[in-house]
Amino acid sequence: MSREKRACQNCKSEFWIESEDFKFYEKIKVPPPTWCPECRMVRRMMFRNEKLLFKKKSAFSGEEIFSMFPADSYPNVYESKIWYSDAWDPTSYGKEVDFSRPFLTQLIELIKEVPHPSRSVSESTLINSDYCNNANDLKNCYLIFNAARVENSAYGDIVYDSKDCMDGLSLRQAELVYDNFWVQKSSRIFFSSNVEDSHDIWFSKNLRGCSNCFGCVNLRNKQYYIFNEPYSREEYKKKLEEFAVGSSEAVEKLKEKIKTFSLRFPRKFMEGRNSVNSRGDYIYNSKNVLNSYNIQGGEDLRYCQFLVDSPNKNCYDQTLFGEGNAFTYECYECGLGTNNIKFCAACWSDVHDLQYCRYCFSSFNLFACIGLRNKSYCILNKQYTKEEYEKLVPKIIEHMNQMPYIDKKGRVYKYGEFFPPELSPFSYNETIAQEYFPLSKDEALAKGYSWKDPEPRNYQVTITNDQIPNHIKDAP
Repeated sequence: MSREKRACQNCKSEFWIESEDFKFYEKIKVPPPTWCPECRMVRRMMFRNEKLLFKKKSAFSGEEIFSMFPADSYPNVYESKIWYSDAWDPTSYGKEVDFSRPFLTQLIELIKEVPHPSRSVSESTLINSDYCNNANDLKNCYLIFNAARVENSAYGDIVYDSKDCMDGLSLRQAELVYDNFWVQKSSRIFFSSNVEDSHDIWFSKNLRGCSNCFGCVNLRNKQYYIFNEPYSREEYKKKLEEFAVGSSEAVEKLKEKIKTFSLRFPRKFMEGRNSVNSRGDYIYNSKNVLNSYNIQGGEDLRYCQFLVDSPNKNCYDQTLFGEGNAFTYECYECGLGTNNIKFCAACWSDVHDLQYCRYCFSSFNLFACIGLRNKSYCILNKQYTKEEYEKLVPKIIEHMNQMPYIDKKGRVYKYGEFFPPELSPFSYNETIAQEYFPLSKDEALAKGYSWKDPEPRNYQVTITNDQIPNHIKDAP
C-alpha cells in the first residue's frame, strides 16, 4: 500500500502511515494504528514509573515493603523474591473467556487480581542495593534506576557497566563521574554532557578523545584546554586551582558560564554516530532506524525509544529495554531475547508469540496473561492444549473487533491497541510521560489522565554532638 494520511483517535491531529509501515503491520498480522506516533509513545510511557519508590503492604506477608507501585494503586504486590519463587501459582487465577463482555474488560480484571512484583529487579543479582528499581547486577548502589552491571553508585538513571558514579543520567562504561549527562567510556568527568572516550573533564560539552579539559565545547582529541584555549600542563594545573571548584558557589557560577559559552558554538543536527539511514536523536551503531530516540545497535526500527542494549531488529513502537528483540510492536520494558510479541509490558527472557501480556517470562504462545513463567498456550492465565489455543485466539480477536472496549473518554479499543491509559497504576505525573511530555494538572485531567498531588515532605535530620566538626563547635 502507498502512504496514507489518517486522523489520530486520541489527539485528532493528522498523521501519516508510510508504505513501509503497512508492510510491517501486514507481516506481524496487526491492523494499522488508530493513534498517532506521539500519542502511542505517551500511552506506553504512562505505564512506566522509573524513579519513584513507595511503601506498600505485601499481599503475601502483610509486611510493609518498598514498591514501585503507590500504596493506593490497584496491584497487589508480593516481595520480589516471593513473586519470582514457586510460593504461588499464577495459573490459579486463570479465567474462562466470556464472550458476552468486552475481552479487554476481562483482561483488566485479571491484571488487577494477579499479584505484581514489588520491584522490577532481578533479586539474585542485587548486592546491598535495596533502594533501586528496573535494574539487575548491582552492587552497593542507592537510588539507581534503569540500570545493569553497576557498582558503588547513587542517584542515577540509565546507567550501564559503570562504577563509582553519582548524579548521572545516561552513563555507559563510566567511572568516577559526578553530575553528568550522557557519558560513555570515560572516567573522572564532572558537570559535563556528551562526553566520550575522555578523562579528567570539567564543565564541558560534546567532547571526544579528550583529557584535562575545563569549560570546553566541541573538542576532539585535545588535552590541557580551558574554554577551548590551549595551556601547558603546568599552566593548566595552576589555573584549575584558581577556579576553586570545591566551593558550591563557584560551581554554580561555572555552570552558568559554560552554559553561556556553549551558545557560541554550532550544535549537531542529531546526536549519534556510526549509523546509516537513521533519523531521530542519540542513535548509535544502527541501520534504518527512523523516528526513534536513544538507540544502541538497532536495525529496521521505527518509533522506538530507549533501546539501549543491542541488538534489536524489526521493532516498531517499543519503549525501553532491548537486548535481542525482534518483531516487537507496541511494547514497553521488554527484552532479553523476545520475538513476535505485541501489546506487551515487562516481558523478557526468551519469550515469543505473546500478545497482551504483562510480567511473563521464558514463555511462548500466551494471550492476555500476567505473571506466567515457563508456560505456553495460556489465555487469561488458563492452560489450554495447543489445538485449543490456536482455535480460540482467532475467535477472541474477532470478538475484540465486534465488541471493543471503550474507555472513559470514548476511545475505542479493538484488537491492535495497547492498554488504555486508565489502566495504568500510576498517575500521569508519576511516570516518565510527565518527564518528556510535561502537563499541568488541569491539562492532564482534561485529557482523561489521573493526577496525584505530591504529599508535603518534612525532612528532619538529627546530628549528634560527636558528628559536629571541632571548628564549627568552637565558632562564636
